Amino acid sequence: MRKSPHQLYLRYAHNITIAIEAILSNKVKSFLTALGIMFGVAAVISMLAIGKGAQQEVLEQIKLVGVNNIIVTPVDQAIEANGNSASNGDTKKKKFSRGLHLLDAQAILQTLESVKKVSPVVSLNYHAIKQGKSYPVTLEGVSSDYFDMLNMGIDNGKIFSPQQSEKGVPVCVIGDNIRHQFFNQLDPIGQYIKCGQVWLQVIGVIEKRDFTTSASDEMGISSSDNKIIIPIKTMLMRFKDKGAIKPEVMDNMAGGGFVFFMGGNDEEEAPKESNPTLHQLDKIIVQVEDTEQLSATADVINRMILRRHSNTYDFEVTVPELLLKQQQKTNEIFNIVLGAIAGISLIVGGIGIMNIMLASVWERIREIGTRQAIGASRIDIIVQFLAESTLISISGGLIGIVLGVVLAHIIHLTADIKTIVSMFSVLIAFSVSATVGIVFGYIPAKRAASQDPVESLRH
Repeated sequence: MRKSPHQLYLRYAHNITIAIEAILSNKVKSFLTALGIMFGVAAVISMLAIGKGAQQEVLEQIKLVGVNNIIVTPVDQAIEANGNSASNGDTKKKKFSRGLHLLDAQAILQTLESVKKVSPVVSLNYHAIKQGKSYPVTLEGVSSDYFDMLNMGIDNGKIFSPQQSEKGVPVCVIGDNIRHQFFNQLDPIGQYIKCGQVWLQVIGVIEKRDFTTSASDEMGISSSDNKIIIPIKTMLMRFKDKGAIKPEVMDNMAGGGFVFFMGGNDEEEAPKESNPTLHQLDKIIVQVEDTEQLSATADVINRMILRRHSNTYDFEVTVPELLLKQQQKTNEIFNIVLGAIAGISLIVGGIGIMNIMLASVWERIREIGTRQAIGASRIDIIVQFLAESTLISISGGLIGIVLGVVLAHIIHLTADIKTIVSMFSVLIAFSVSATVGIVFGYIPAKRAASQDPVESLRH
């Protein structure tokens, strides 16, 4: 006689109830059985959290360096194109390069069609003064395109215009820390800050944004919170222009001695250098129209500046986005390895469940025989033992999820590694733990159901 769905429900519910009672009557044993699943799930969640955090950090770094940007930086030791150091050999044969110059930036923008924007950068460490307060800042001279190229938002005011940049107008855009340090609750727009002998009018405030330490270490990125950003011509005309070489230095080129102009009315003699190179700029940032043109454009820029610098490698061209994407690929491979190792823990936990359940079948043969004697079918026995292993595995998975979230938080606090626990990783870990319970619980359940009732009762 075919049973109704309600009768089947009651039958299976009864079998599951027996499984729960068996688990509760052996709490310590059940807990030890679930340990492997607990640690496996915790390992999977924490490892995936590390991977997700690393991926997010790379995306943040790409945003900080700007999309499709190429960075040209000077190097201290000039190398000739043949690979020899420019400081080797006869000094009379040294090739003169004036170093990274504003004209290089202009040539890149005017010559290359794939280039969208260019910003030269000059950075100086200064002490800004406001109402007797002195505060160490980074004074940075850039073009008006700099803010858009590095995705810098303006919280208040505006950036300086191309006309202000070209005329060297003494205006500035300040970082968030500068605003709080000097102006507190006052509106800084229109106020003045003194740097050296120059008064700078504040016309804008950069919005505060998250900044990772690894970004500074790996990509040379610096936070804008402590910066005072001014037009590039203002920097070169009013503060410091390392490229303003005195005419008489050309007569002493073989000796390598240099004298350069300082901003304002001050003049200062620089230490003698063994390498006849004086970089006017600390950096040139180049933004390309299309990501696919990054590598080709970087190669063209490299060859172009090499010709302009008398075939001397006194500069370096890097593509931060490509480096970061390569780092992301490496992280993904590393995460796969970590996930595989954590997955092995789940498999080991599943094998542990199977072994314990097999031992449990042997211990409970008489119970199995009794149930079969009073009418329990093979399906009833399978459901009972399968439910028992699955419940142990799911319980261990739930505890493992909590442990994994806590472990990810501890890793973030102690190792300063960014971790992000996603719902996807939680669902994956929980699903795998349930699957492990079913897969590794089936063999013990099947063995229990295959017992001969007569032999079981004699046991």
